[in-house]
Amino acid sequence: MKIVLDAMGGDHAPGVVIDGAVMAAREFPGIEIILVGREEVIKRELARYDTAGLLLSITHASEIVEMEEHTDAVKIKRDSSMRVGMRLVKDGQADAFVSAGNSGGVMAAALFELGRIRGIKRPALATVYPAAPIPVLLLDMGANTDPKPEYLVQFALMGTVYVERMWGLSNPRVGIVSNGEEADKGNILVRDTYPLLQASGLNFIGNVEGKDVTKGLADVVVTDGFTGNVMVKLSEGLVSFLVKYLKAELTAGPLNKVGLLLMVPGALAMLPGLLLLTPTVRRITKRMDYAEYGGAPLLGVDGVVIIGHGRSNARAIKNAVRVAKEAVETGMVSAIKDGLQQWSANEEKGETDV
Repeated sequence: MKIVLDAMGGDHAPGVVIDGAVMAAREFPGIEIILVGREEVIKRELARYDTAGLLLSITHASEIVEMEEHTDAVKIKRDSSMRVGMRLVKDGQADAFVSAGNSGGVMAAALFELGRIRGIKRPALATVYPAAPIPVLLLDMGANTDPKPEYLVQFALMGTVYVERMWGLSNPRVGIVSNGEEADKGNILVRDTYPLLQASGLNFIGNVEGKDVTKGLADVVVTDGFTGNVMVKLSEGLVSFLVKYLKAELTAGPLNKVGLLLMVPGALAMLPGLLLLTPTVRRITKRMDYAEYGGAPLLGVDGVVIIGHGRSNARAIKNAVRVAKEAVETGMVSAIKDGLQQWSANEEKGETDV
């Protein structure tokens, strides 16, 4: 397997990207990682490591799509690391593409070079929702800020296939984000999409309020890209605040700890439980950490494309490579094509109303 890694993409590229590439090459020794970007810069960063025996190669790309640039830059910069890397996938020289660069730029490059899967009207950026008791796939989280109802139905279909193939979950439950559980709640987009999802043949459970996404009532949750992006960013911010607050309280000065023991009756009896809170906080932090999830798949393009956080650290880059590896191994793109074909066949038979 060969996975392309955009060495120039991300807030901390190329250094952190190279760090993550080396970590991935060590952890997944059977995978060749193709680093795409300015060759002299990549070689300089790799010189910090002993790469003997690691499957790392370099493909030169002279241009960079900067984090602050608009998607028009992708069209102009044909020799950017994004487009060069996508072409390697398109030409069959690589199996997947990973980037922590400008997400709009990555999507544009994917559309320019890979194109959409036949029948898919818009690709969607999917992510594991960071604050739910069980894994919940949320899409879209930024690729389509103003979609049409039929796009959301296709998002639900792609999300269902992804969860079935990647998570091994049969017949996943699908919900749509709304401001109430009733079928007549929501904005025009939600109200127009609701009956289409009902008739889609998917396991549609209805509207899901923001507070219920965190309860794991649905396995796949669809929404427009604007709402999805706000939901994810707000949740990440809240989780980060709570973890920092807990750590600060648990690591307060020794005088505070002694005072607590003197002031609270039975505090000595609580001490073992208090000590256990530290590893508990660590587990919560790890579970909510975006770096553990690595990256979000761009579903609907004709190739495996994984987009990481712009602020990705080395561990996040490594895990984004892992997500790409799993997507290739499970045949994610083929599964979406097959699912779409079956859904279209059912539609023609009159088993759906979409």
